[in-house]
Amino acid sequence: MRAKTKKSAVWDHFVLEKDMVRCNMCDTLLKYCGGTSTMKYHLDNRHRNMGLRSKKASWRRAVSAGEITHKQTLPLISSLTDEQKHQFCALLGDVDLTLLYKASVHGYQASTFHQLCDRQGPTLLVAYNKSGFMFGGYTSVEYAQSEQYIADEEAFLFNFQGKIPVCIKVNSGHHARLDDSGGPSFGQQLNFCYDNKPLVCNQEGYSYNFSTETLYGNDTELCECEVYKVKKFSLVSFGEKQWRNMLWTTRRRGELVELIKNYKPLDASVKRVRILMIGPVGAGKSSFFNSINSIFTGHVTNKAMAGSSSTSLTTQFRTYQVKDGREGKPLPFVLCDTMGLEEQAGAGLDIEDIGSILQGLIPDRYTFNPVAPYRLNEQTFSRSTSLEQKIHCVMYVIDATKISLMSSKLEEKLAVLRRKLNLLPVPQIVLMTKVDEACPLVEEDLEKVYISSYIKTKVQEVSSRLGVPVSCVLPVKNYSQELELFLSCDVLLLTALQQMLRFADDYFDDISPMQSNS
Repeated sequence: MRAKTKKSAVWDHFVLEKDMVRCNMCDTLLKYCGGTSTMKYHLDNRHRNMGLRSKKASWRRAVSAGEITHKQTLPLISSLTDEQKHQFCALLGDVDLTLLYKASVHGYQASTFHQLCDRQGPTLLVAYNKSGFMFGGYTSVEYAQSEQYIADEEAFLFNFQGKIPVCIKVNSGHHARLDDSGGPSFGQQLNFCYDNKPLVCNQEGYSYNFSTETLYGNDTELCECEVYKVKKFSLVSFGEKQWRNMLWTTRRRGELVELIKNYKPLDASVKRVRILMIGPVGAGKSSFFNSINSIFTGHVTNKAMAGSSSTSLTTQFRTYQVKDGREGKPLPFVLCDTMGLEEQAGAGLDIEDIGSILQGLIPDRYTFNPVAPYRLNEQTFSRSTSLEQKIHCVMYVIDATKISLMSSKLEEKLAVLRRKLNLLPVPQIVLMTKVDEACPLVEEDLEKVYISSYIKTKVQEVSSRLGVPVSCVLPVKNYSQELELFLSCDVLLLTALQQMLRFADDYFDDISPMQSNS
């Protein structure tokens, strides 16, 4: 028979049952030893929105009351919300996060941290300070107290103040951290649990570029520090089928080549479909043209300037025709390249220029001005452009390795661009590049791109972030460091191009009634 519920703030949420207490909100049973500290600790961890006292204080009171001891193993309760976990999983791939260490429970001693976190594989550290900042870092190389400098290209720091974590990658050529017996640190630059105290300490270093004001508000006093084991799920299940049908044969490649060569736009007044390529700096717009040009030339070419840079290598509006062989006729499409999008205001492609490009008003080799959009002169303003000069399909180019790292400012720029384009009948498609770099399974065998569950989640993430159907997101690998063409890369690229031509025909079909009435 249940005892009578006691009337107090804590007892409003528990019922006494013999020598146990049951939580009314989650039905958890706790041992009752005459005090309320254990119940407060449970509420603070499991039901944080109750606004009760801090977890750390509740734990200490429970220990001093003799209700629990440090040696007892209690289930660790993560401070991350479900949405925050989801964002980290999207950032790190198809992973599971297991809480290994919680400073408010285990203390801030470096020895305890290593006892619980060494030899656990990749880890994610999440810290909280009293100013409400949530920040930390990730390393793919396990802690082992090897006293060695660790090179880890996947390592990064992060700040999580908005909807998604903003990441700071380790600088190329610099070590990610020193694997010593001290507390967790990144690049001997950012030290957590510094001097075995609830502190974070920033020391001069070159491994990461960050502002302490932005990263943690210059508040060095920690109120929590958690370390999670990051376990990656298998990228493919045994016997798993392709989630998109694709034939990886020489015959199929030949069919695609012939279909594109013999393609004729649905509107007879248009000889060549004009495809506009838009995307962030370094996503692979120019590389896509080089790759398509390589396929029809018969060997790898590098006609358009492409490479890795923090600012756009493309500064002009370029219209690229592709020929059927070196001396062949131009093929029935034109790829239009633009300056890359950048998150800063006054940098990269000006959104206002997009309208002029779509209407066919900007000439080939026009040099973009990031701080001022293209201005129509009187002659251009009075001239009406033909359908052939306009854009017939818009292609967003997005780097698969940076989808989850996309800043909120850049995402907002893309959203503004999408809203502008949605007012027009021009079809939109997404080219998701660098799939081999994003997924080890695909890097090993490109033909597994439509088997990889990780690539599938990335396609879904792009669809969600850009607001386009999943069927409009096409994974590809551009030619970048290869010297020779290979079958599977060609099939992906040609399939994407064929889909763009199909979308262009949908556009012509959609506007044909308007054309006939004008």
